[in-house]
Amino acid sequence: MMVSPSLLVLGLASAVRGFTFVPSGAGGPSCLSKPLRAAGGDEEWAKALDEAGGFKEDLTRGSFERELKMKGLMKSSNKDDPAFRKRSANAALLQWLEEEGNVYLSELSSWAVAPHPLAVSTETVDETTNESTGRGLLARRNVNEGDELLTIPMNMCLTIGSARKAFGSKVIQEGMNEYLAIALQLIREKYALGPKSYFKDYVGVLPEVHEVNPTFTWSDEDLEFLEGSPVIAATRSMQAKLRREYDALLGGEDGLIARYPKKFPAEYYTMENWVWAFTMLFSRAIRLRNLVEGEALAMVPYADLINHSAFSGAYVDARQSGSWLFKDGDEEIILYAERSYRKMEQVYISYGPKSNADLLLLYGFALERNPFNSVDVTVSIARRGGSNTADADAADELSDQKRAYLEQTGRDQTVDFPCYADRYPIEMLQYLRLMQMTPDDTRGRPLSDFDYSRTISAANEAAVLTSIIDAVRSQLAKYPSTEEEDAILIQDRAMFKFFNYNGRMAIRHRRNEKRLLKRTVAALEKQIRNRGLDVGKLTRAEGSTAGKVLEGDERRFGLKKRTALEDRLEEMGLPMDLR
Repeated sequence: MMVSPSLLVLGLASAVRGFTFVPSGAGGPSCLSKPLRAAGGDEEWAKALDEAGGFKEDLTRGSFERELKMKGLMKSSNKDDPAFRKRSANAALLQWLEEEGNVYLSELSSWAVAPHPLAVSTETVDETTNESTGRGLLARRNVNEGDELLTIPMNMCLTIGSARKAFGSKVIQEGMNEYLAIALQLIREKYALGPKSYFKDYVGVLPEVHEVNPTFTWSDEDLEFLEGSPVIAATRSMQAKLRREYDALLGGEDGLIARYPKKFPAEYYTMENWVWAFTMLFSRAIRLRNLVEGEALAMVPYADLINHSAFSGAYVDARQSGSWLFKDGDEEIILYAERSYRKMEQVYISYGPKSNADLLLLYGFALERNPFNSVDVTVSIARRGGSNTADADAADELSDQKRAYLEQTGRDQTVDFPCYADRYPIEMLQYLRLMQMTPDDTRGRPLSDFDYSRTISAANEAAVLTSIIDAVRSQLAKYPSTEEEDAILIQDRAMFKFFNYNGRMAIRHRRNEKRLLKRTVAALEKQIRNRGLDVGKLTRAEGSTAGKVLEGDERRFGLKKRTALEDRLEEMGLPMDLR
């Protein structure tokens, strides 16, 4: 699963109940394994409407594919062509869903059933970067907001329940991590069973690791392109975690391979295949939250072909199957259109509000336009006296109190916070307000007496915002190249194309991180000026726990001075305006 603001369709596979359609452009004439219905159906109905001067859209079987061929978007290929193999795999998946899951995927309507609105594209391309984004789902016809796009029965999905059926309750015990359980089954279906697997047609469309390319599968050479980025630390952590999980569950002396060699043959349950399974899980598994018995992780065939858009509000979820009046007790996966789609437009869902670092680590791609993009910035107890902890403690009279307070509240002494292009989290301000407290602020009172969600004093707030700028600049200094140098690399298309896919993705990603951090510095400097925090002799807290409204804050935030009584009333749930 990948993202694509727009797409280039290189091939489609369609299926209808009872037959498989193979486009004639795929190396031979269109063929049906068995007829769908007798004459006098949708074809004649559409023809009659057309002759009467009515509805002009072609509703006959294969009309969508014919239109693609006419526009040159569906290329012919032979059986040795990867595009042909992809279309064949798509067709096999759709036929399996039709026959085994009773999923209606026909382009034609049936009794009380509308035509299926989607079609599978074998290849989509990101218009912004011109990079391949893999398979995707297209609107076969115009789709209205609220239309039902797909339903998939739960029994066609891979879950911890299906893994328990495959391996037994002694292996997949209650409380076992869902990712681990499904990873075991994925390896079983793809490598151990292969063509004998019930899920073979679903596994047949799952990509290889190199087609997804999450950073935890990158080589050390490719990771060097990300030098300075927080993604490297996250990648190393993920690599180590996967190795630990493999050794603990499978590869150790008491692992599943040693205890159940017939169920877990060592030649199939390798570290390499373990990484493939988690590549599939991280990039394709869906968290279903509306199940009757809580929530569950699932690999959902067909639904996991839908690509991500940061601007989509659509999420795949579950419901009880059956009509609105009569439920049959089973559950199914459901997706509705959160907006209208034009014919041949790609349909998107949201993978969640993920930063580019998250997307690159787990999904193998990053976005040029991502409203949720952020860069982690590290902050810690201020060290004013020197480079070591002893000097810092000597310079900060409240150091011991701050450490004790952090321990009491469950906070670490060094914390990573995400900085966004237009904001930073309130938790960062709270943390730094505590870190920048001085005896002039506390005036002998304990640190627990202060409300760090609000301004402590002018001097404290100035120190807080300045410390954020220092932390951001420290992060920028970790990159071996500047944002301007990365921009020149990207703009030189002849040179840029010589980098491999991972290199190109890394250069774009690190450039976007630097742009975001530079904007953060500019925004903070402007905020300091607007709030009058760039002058000397700023006031301290003066013993007030209610905080101090700074110059410019009342106009900017609509704030006013509050009394301690108002604070107590608000804590009781009784806000009151005392004048």
